[in-house]
Amino acid sequence: MAAKLTARQQQILDLIASEIRRTGFPPTRAEIARALGFKSANAAEDHLKALARKGAIEMTAGASRGIRLIQAESTDGDAQRPAPNLAPSHLSQIMVPLVGRVAAGSPILAAEHIESEIGIEPALFQQVPDYLLRVKGYSMRDAGILDGDLLAVKKSPDARNGQIVVARIGDEVTVKRFSKSGGRIELLPENDDFQPIIVAPADDFSLEGIAVGLIRTTALH
Repeated sequence: MAAKLTARQQQILDLIASEIRRTGFPPTRAEIARALGFKSANAAEDHLKALARKGAIEMTAGASRGIRLIQAESTDGDAQRPAPNLAPSHLSQIMVPLVGRVAAGSPILAAEHIESEIGIEPALFQQVPDYLLRVKGYSMRDAGILDGDLLAVKKSPDARNGQIVVARIGDEVTVKRFSKSGGRIELLPENDDFQPIIVAPADDFSLEGIAVGLIRTTALH
């Protein structure tokens, strides 16, 4: 049981829970500061450290979104599940396919792409994933998604702004943050070394699914 929170700490905890519900991932320090009117991200960091000391969250060093909820409920009474950045437990496991490199033009769940099946604990995720995708590269580094991580994905042809998605453009499959304004779709990286992808009307574009969590590969060994 976490220690009693101040009003401001509860506000931050509710913001974290809201962002996890909305996008599948917690906010960055800068996003917390902007949403709550702090002068700097350092102020948000101080509050997060206080929440960690009180047992409401856990923080992962070096990841801008490395925040995991511990507290079971927010002030609106909705149960909050922790962000899945740990290895799955052995209880109540289900088996989901692990997808590796996706060949050009073929379905993401084609047999040749499935490296293995992995047992996961469904309660770790906000939605039960349909598959795990092995992440390639560092375009989503600042979202805490690193090369080799396993992204838990729920199949869906649609996404809301701000959600992290698996998208296909032509023969390429990519993990990015979804943004749509009017008829314009952009796929946004979380790394300043990469440029946004603007989806042209003529592009062969489809959504392969929405990210619902993450498994660190180092936790699987």
